Amino acid sequence: MTQADSIDAVQSMLGEQGYVCGRALATVVFLSLKLGRPLFLEGEAGVGKTEIAKALAAGLNRRLIRLQCYEGLDASSAVYEWNFPAQMVAIRTAEASGGTDRGALQSELFSDEYLIERPLLQAMRPDEYGAPVLLIDELDRTDEPFEAFLLEALSDFQVTIPELGTVKAPEPPIVIVTSNRTREVHDALKRRCLYHWVDYPDFDREIEILHARAPDAAEALSREVVAFVQHLRTEDLFKKPGVAETIDWAKCLLALDVINLSPEVIGDTLGAILKYQDDIQKLQGSEAKRILDQAKASLEPV
Repeated sequence: MTQADSIDAVQSMLGEQGYVCGRALATVVFLSLKLGRPLFLEGEAGVGKTEIAKALAAGLNRRLIRLQCYEGLDASSAVYEWNFPAQMVAIRTAEASGGTDRGALQSELFSDEYLIERPLLQAMRPDEYGAPVLLIDELDRTDEPFEAFLLEALSDFQVTIPELGTVKAPEPPIVIVTSNRTREVHDALKRRCLYHWVDYPDFDREIEILHARAPDAAEALSREVVAFVQHLRTEDLFKKPGVAETIDWAKCLLALDVINLSPEVIGDTLGAILKYQDDIQKLQGSEAKRILDQAKASLEPV
């Protein structure tokens, strides 16, 4: 893992993939790789938690396996399922041919041929390129019983299939767990991970991020966009815009050939940075101009 043999190397590797991060985040990623510990990332939606896993997989040339969490997710959906339609075809074929040994048929039906591997099982399999990056995304959306099930997977890096036995990873996967903190994740799971809170970036770092992800944006426009979004985050909004929205908005403005921000342009493109109608309504009329004036004033040399 020569691309990540120091904190500076990790920071540089992520930067080469277009992910700009501070030293604190690069340090915890380095330690996660060095110690083989899962990394638990918490923060508001859109601050770049998921992108870390993508950049890490690309930088290390590893396979990215993503488990997208949702309410009601259970162990079978996350680990494996049996291909029931194919099993039924095999049973009907065996019945039609006659004289089938029931024990042999059952053994055949519950074999790898009929096994549908889901993300957790895929992450435990050997890979020619090395241990994959397993992204367990938005864990806070699941129920507590699923968290309890994950303890075995994250502690021993193994999963159990009743019909086949226990599958243990020959090399532990690189695990990234994310949470938007819509609810608290249990301490027992957090203790098995290294932890980092991914916050909104400051002005200079967000400019760096925008340069990396929207390089065609002019410097003046980039600075206005970031200043406006940073001031917008201080407002009383239902959902503050994340870095992802900053990037999307800059790309929208580029597509419209916008050179400088104006209240009219902001009003026409609010859907790129705000995703709730109540928030959009708050910025109608003079509000957008007020925030834009504040943003431009903050850019003026003191």
